[in-house]
Amino acid sequence: MQFLNHGFELVDNFISEEWQQQILNDIEMSELSTDVSGIRHVDAKLKSVKAYLCSADFLQAASGFLPKRAQLVRAILFNKSAESNWFVTWHQDKTVAVSAKFNEEGWGAWSCKEGVHHVQPPLALLNEMVTVRIHLDPTPKENGCLKVIPNSHKLGILNPSQIAAVISSENHFLCEAAKYSALIMRPHLLHASSKSVLPTDRRILHVEFSNWQLPDDVEWG
Repeated sequence: MQFLNHGFELVDNFISEEWQQQILNDIEMSELSTDVSGIRHVDAKLKSVKAYLCSADFLQAASGFLPKRAQLVRAILFNKSAESNWFVTWHQDKTVAVSAKFNEEGWGAWSCKEGVHHVQPPLALLNEMVTVRIHLDPTPKENGCLKVIPNSHKLGILNPSQIAAVISSENHFLCEAAKYSALIMRPHLLHASSKSVLPTDRRILHVEFSNWQLPDDVEWG
């Protein structure tokens, strides 16, 4: 499986047209603004997203990638559009969202976003964690598709100078994606995206999963 070998894989026809349209309709009928870079906790804000992530369709499509007994860590809706256009520099996703702060070796750099605790977990957790980016719209390079450096997750957590060295010496891959497809990746795979040059809606449902055992009375997100 390419995902296991290189840290990412593009999967066509991951979400059905029916679920995709249901989520888009829910977005349009809600009071959520998509003129921002990202909407956090979207599973709690849109019933269709929560229903989809619990559906047999999602579980079947994701079953070959998710670890056993995987739980949702967080869900974010991104929309890169004419009203909200941005670039993201090369980085690794290395934090998770949890319900409470705790003291445990290997967990650090605590922060709080929208009232939710975020923390950098041990590398062992990231090595088993899975990110699924579901494309609700076509995502070509002209509209700021994700760029990744294959195998970079195998380098561990990198500091800025190490990231600079990697991006100067390694080739990147453009994850141009069709509507309904998904990009499956390790969160700490080096990735970036450019601004859209022909901006239209580029709505992506970004969900993360882990089966790590958290301390008692602590939950994901």
